[in-house]
Amino acid sequence: MFITRMLQKLSLALIGTTIAIVSANPASAVTLKVNSGQFSSYADAKTVTFDDGTANDPNGFVTYSNITSNIVQGSVGGQYASPYGDNTKFLTISPKGSNVAGDSGFVNIAFKQAVNYFGFYAGSLDSYNYIDIYKGDQKLNSFSGADVPTATADGNQTSSQSNLFINLVANTGETFDRVVMRSDGVAFETDNHAYRLAKSVPESSAMLGVLAIGACGMTSLFKRSQHKATVKG
Repeated sequence: MFITRMLQKLSLALIGTTIAIVSANPASAVTLKVNSGQFSSYADAKTVTFDDGTANDPNGFVTYSNITSNIVQGSVGGQYASPYGDNTKFLTISPKGSNVAGDSGFVNIAFKQAVNYFGFYAGSLDSYNYIDIYKGDQKLNSFSGADVPTATADGNQTSSQSNLFINLVANTGETFDRVVMRSDGVAFETDNHAYRLAKSVPESSAMLGVLAIGACGMTSLFKRSQHKATVKG
C-alpha cells in the first residue's frame, strides 16, 4: 500500500507540474535596458557595424531587407545626423516618400536562428523612432524612443540621454527571430547592431509532452500495481 500511495502522489505531482508549466507560460516579452558607449556591453554578442557600406552581417546570421539608401556617413541637415562621437557609416531610416536618404520607411532584420538579445547604438533618438520584435508572424513587443529608460528622446544630437546604446533583452526562456526598425519622422539613426544567439533549450510544448507522457506512464504503472494487489488478495 505504501508503494501504491507513493506512485499515486508522484503521478499527481507530474500532472501538477505540467499544469504549472502551461500557466507559467505568459505572452512573450522583451525588456529594454541601456548602457553608455557605442557598442554592446554583452561580451557574447555578435556585431554588424555597416563600416563596409553595406548591411551585410560578417557572421552570416542576419539578413537586412528593404535597404535602399539607408547606409550613410556624417551629417546632412534636414536628413540625418551621425550618432554622437560616431565617425563611421551607420543606418538611417526615414518615412517612405520623404525624399531624404534612407526613406525606405522601415528596415526588416531577420535572424537565421532564434536570438534572445538585440542591441544598437541610437543617435539623436526621437519619440517617433520605433522598433518591433517578432517571433515568426507574432509581434511580441513594440517600443518607441519614448519607452527607453533614462532617454529623453528629443532628437538632441549631443546629449547622452538621446545618444545611447539600447539593449532589448528577452525574458528568461523567451526568444525572437525578427526585428523591424521604423520611423514616422526624419530620422532614426543607429549603428553597431548587436545580437546574441539563443542557446538550444527544449520548447515549453516539448517539455509539456515529456511531462504528460511521464504522468501517463506513472498512472499506468499505478493501475497495474492496483490490479496485482487485487489479484493477490
